[in-house]
Amino acid sequence: MTREEIFEKLNEVFRDVFDDDSICVAESTTSNDIDDWDSLEHINLIAAVEQEFGIKFNMGQVVTMKNVGEMANIIISQISE
Repeated sequence: MTREEIFEKLNEVFRDVFDDDSICVAESTTSNDIDDWDSLEHINLIAAVEQEFGIKFNMGQVVTMKNVGEMANIIISQISE
């Protein structure tokens, strides 16, 4: 799966979780860029991403993710194993 394909899927997940079809995530997108992205929605988002890609983030990965680009890096590393 290419990085572009991962971002296409991430856009779908973000739009679904935040119920906003206008969301378009980029490498540098953070919780500050999406109005409803709070700690509760972060948990829902992580669960939705895990389900979409068939992966599991560990706690260390979750707490160190600074933006969507880092999330994509972790996804790539897990699906290519």
